[in-house]
Amino acid sequence: MAPIPRDAKVYVAGHQGLVGGAIWRALQAAGFTNLVGRTRAELDLTDEAAVDAFYAAEKPEYVYVAAAKVGGILANNTYPADFLIDNLRIQTSVITGAHRAGVKKLLFLGSSCIYPKFAAQPMTEDSLLTGSLEPTNEWYAVAKIAGIKTCQALRKQHGFDAISVMPTNLYGPGDNFHPTNSHVMPALIRRFVEAKQAGVTQVTCWGTGNVYREFLHVDDLAAACLHLMEVYSDAGIVNIGTGVDVTIRELTEMVRAAVGWEGEIVWDTTKPDGTPRKLLDVSKLAGLGWRAAVPLDKGVRETVEWFVASQSKQELRL
Repeated sequence: MAPIPRDAKVYVAGHQGLVGGAIWRALQAAGFTNLVGRTRAELDLTDEAAVDAFYAAEKPEYVYVAAAKVGGILANNTYPADFLIDNLRIQTSVITGAHRAGVKKLLFLGSSCIYPKFAAQPMTEDSLLTGSLEPTNEWYAVAKIAGIKTCQALRKQHGFDAISVMPTNLYGPGDNFHPTNSHVMPALIRRFVEAKQAGVTQVTCWGTGNVYREFLHVDDLAAACLHLMEVYSDAGIVNIGTGVDVTIRELTEMVRAAVGWEGEIVWDTTKPDGTPRKLLDVSKLAGLGWRAAVPLDKGVRETVEWFVASQSKQELRL
């Protein structure tokens, strides 16, 4: 496959979010000069007619679908209808609109939560739809599976070049650090930073801490997406991860050390752990010529530093 011309018009849906922002930065760093983005105030991605009008006016050639309603276990449990319906509307408008507008290629970002709760570890791409989902985030997962199938159906019926990638748990600059609706990494970072600042000597963390999770720096994800957009064209999904996991307890100690907080950690075992283990098999991605580059401890330190700096500038979604 030929490299994408650096003057091609590229639309990043969700360019102000964690993932979209990283893809935008990666495209700029790679020399792309004709990027298009719209804020939520400028374009409601749940409005199919508005999205079609946007495509007609801007005529992007390549599209990254990084826009989605996201959140942690509590948010998914509390707002199941929002996570299902909003994400179905967003991705259907953006993906089908791209096809109608004659976009050359589209990359859809799914999530590793699409795989069954008790899938064999590490999870291969062909484990999709082989078992029941994790109940705490099944609404989001069902929407993402529908997005994958939309891409595959458009490819099968119309030859639309749409690919789907499944990233593992993400973290990095630009994350959502909300105290209850964020994912585990930003939640831990905020909790320990605020404990240190307030002189608190004890912090409570959810669950047992014994479940395993894989974490990928968002800049690594962006690099993988740019790579796959140029080298991959097939209906099959592609996992994006590091291929290495840690327990939540290990992650907690890593964050604590990066923050420099020395208090006591208490585990609230009445709170849910979620899926016992989530580790992606990334052999397909490696075979396509890409591997993650940011070590977890280094990425955690950099994210803590970014959080503290942004906190002082009041630039965070808190």
